[in-house]
Amino acid sequence: MHDEPAESTRRDPREAAAEYRLAQFRREHPEFDPTIDHESEQLPVSRPAPASGTTAQDRAAYVETVIQQAIRRGDFDDLPGAGKPIPGLGERLDPDWWIRRKIQAEKLTGLGPPALTLRVEAAQLEATLDGIAREDDVRDLLADFNRRVIEARRQLQGGPPVVTATRDVDAEVAAWRERRAAAARAAAAAATDAAADAARSRRRWLRRRA
Repeated sequence: MHDEPAESTRRDPREAAAEYRLAQFRREHPEFDPTIDHESEQLPVSRPAPASGTTAQDRAAYVETVIQQAIRRGDFDDLPGAGKPIPGLGERLDPDWWIRRKIQAEKLTGLGPPALTLRVEAAQLEATLDGIAREDDVRDLLADFNRRVIEARRQLQGGPPVVTATRDVDAEVAAWRERRAAAARAAAAAATDAAADAARSRRRWLRRRA
């Protein structure tokens, strides 16, 4: 009667499959082989290739090497959004986020169901208000926005639900005034600094001529 093989000597089939996929990837993509120095086009062995009994650490080291080689080649340079905050991070999940982002990116107007167009308009409302000079026009725009939000909530045509909130007109007008005042103060300060710089430059010029 033959003894059953010890449990410790049995090979995990998942590990064997991972090793097979890793070896196949190396054969198909030699440019990613970490044992090849592609920059000098030589073939020094930077480290021994993992033995047949590849461990999880070996695979992790191989993946890290591939990433570092890609970084040196510049594969990750100038990616969209590099060095910028991730847009929408921390916001409530929006199932239609990709449609809304497309409308914003392409600056499309009047496209899509009201639920989506109103979301885009709400996100840009502050900038829109800041481009208006008269308070009466600000109030008219806010009243029209609120009216369209209420109408969209009453629609019976299906589509995504309208989650855009109406705006408090008086609160928005007060915020609009404060933003305009802050912008005016900043512009005045910039003009004062520019005038002071010009005066100093003129005094230096006069001293050089004296």
